[in-house]
Amino acid sequence: MDDATLEFIGTATALLRLGPFTLLTDPNFLHRGQRAYLGKGLFSKRLTDPSLQPADLPDLDAIVLSHLHGDHFDRVARRELDRSVPILTTPAASDRLHDWGFTEAAAMRPWDTQTLTSSGARLTITSVPGEHTPRFAKGLLPPVMGSVLEVEGAGVAPLRIYITGDTLYRPWLREVVDRCGPIDAMVIHLGGTRALGILVTMDAGQGGDLVELIRPALTVPVHYDDYTVFRSPLADFESAWRRRGLPGTLRTVARGESVSLRPGAPT
Repeated sequence: MDDATLEFIGTATALLRLGPFTLLTDPNFLHRGQRAYLGKGLFSKRLTDPSLQPADLPDLDAIVLSHLHGDHFDRVARRELDRSVPILTTPAASDRLHDWGFTEAAAMRPWDTQTLTSSGARLTITSVPGEHTPRFAKGLLPPVMGSVLEVEGAGVAPLRIYITGDTLYRPWLREVVDRCGPIDAMVIHLGGTRALGILVTMDAGQGGDLVELIRPALTVPVHYDDYTVFRSPLADFESAWRRRGLPGTLRTVARGESVSLRPGAPT
């Protein structure tokens, strides 16, 4: 039985099962046709349905939230998620979540860590930097973080996973590897999202640049076709992967399906 899997729910929402730990990322449960509020008067319509709703979720050890945005933590999540589950997120998001009654929201600045233990295994989550907009548009969108998850112990082979969050490609993201070590699996947020004409998440070209920079053994793309503001589909990234001969293995996953996060696992 695989001890490290990602079940893709939609957008950047996934269930990660890592040894004895179960985590949820960026909870977005809106349905097709509903609109997510993105701030500054901006909305985007959802084009897909999530594979699960909050009532369908297993017991969670934590939620990892890259930033507080309508397509990453929506009104369904706010209304229906268990307010006692730890939420590891940015300081700005933590403050707002506490206002909403999520008492275990933890503020993580870049390079802060949180450690969970269970059944003799240890999961360490490190907040890493991200940049959601060009510097000139910094006030347009909320602060964002990426996360590095490291699990080991109690019969669980060590594994290091980098979840990029909604960052643009920046050469200084190499610091993720320099500080945390080689990445076994990278869950990359793509989509080429545009807000007021400004690119605010990686498109296929920037995604390829990040793969070349980080050089993970395995890359799993998410966040690419769920909203009208997404302009760079998964097919663009797959084409860039083949054309550029990017390092490692590309492993795609459809909504409602699961994939192994172990680089050598069969597809």
